[in-house]
Amino acid sequence: MAKRGRSLSRVLIGAVVGLAVVVPATGSSASDSAGVSRLRIKGEARSNPSRFQRSAAMNYHGGKIMPTAVTQAIFWGSSWTNATSAGDKITGIDAFYTGFNNSNYAKTSDEYTDNVNGAHQVGATTTYLNHVVDSSAASGGNNTAVILAEVTKEITTPDPNGYYPVYTDVPRGNANYCAWHSVGTVAGVQVQFAFFFRLDGDPGCDPVDTTTGHSQGLAALANVSAHELSEARSDPALNAWYDNQGAENGDKCGWTFNVPSVTFTDGNKWKLQGEWSNAAYNSGTGYPNSSGQRGCVDGH
Repeated sequence: MAKRGRSLSRVLIGAVVGLAVVVPATGSSASDSAGVSRLRIKGEARSNPSRFQRSAAMNYHGGKIMPTAVTQAIFWGSSWTNATSAGDKITGIDAFYTGFNNSNYAKTSDEYTDNVNGAHQVGATTTYLNHVVDSSAASGGNNTAVILAEVTKEITTPDPNGYYPVYTDVPRGNANYCAWHSVGTVAGVQVQFAFFFRLDGDPGCDPVDTTTGHSQGLAALANVSAHELSEARSDPALNAWYDNQGAENGDKCGWTFNVPSVTFTDGNKWKLQGEWSNAAYNSGTGYPNSSGQRGCVDGH
């Protein structure tokens, strides 16, 4: 996700209708019963900024990280086949994931390591396999099993470092979150996946991008996509890197922006929130999050 607003789950993998999805372990303090990390809407996330950002340090909790990410976007919903309705969002999201590879923004997460089967480290090299479109009627994101089933339907050869964001044409409505990420099993392979509402005209999930030329809907999706992918790389199964309040790297800098835009390797510019860096906080080189902790970086 991340989230959020956020409740992070300590997780186990359990079988649900033939698929594996994340469920909270016994004693979990998380409020998200589905085991997802949610990015909360702006107003709610800022109403009590210290709630999930009280602790400065991100700590390692023993889980795996993603040394790289192999991403394939899924656009789910009947309106994605309508050029007017889709607008610049499909081509824009393709460009976002392509340009993310080896960008300075991607490098904001490269300090995170694990000790699973030997030390691994998050790297800035990522791969984008383009997108697929499923024009059947989409469902909302209140059920992780439904979104994982969509991933299973569309991704026949999953990658262990696979990250599969599902972009629906379903508006957010009254949901108090913009997007989320989680983990599950497809064809016997553990993969990371995420869910996104259609955010056109949605002030609760709008970064208010006035400089890049992207449509409001695309700018909103790009910002929350940066949040979720960065969290999935450093905390894919929600058991690796987070602080003592359960906040992941995206959560700790959620809805805070240091510059009007950051530039990706393909030259595209995006207005993106920062990501938390322990190193930047410890050296005093980061910009402040909503709690005033100077540990946010954006690679601009």
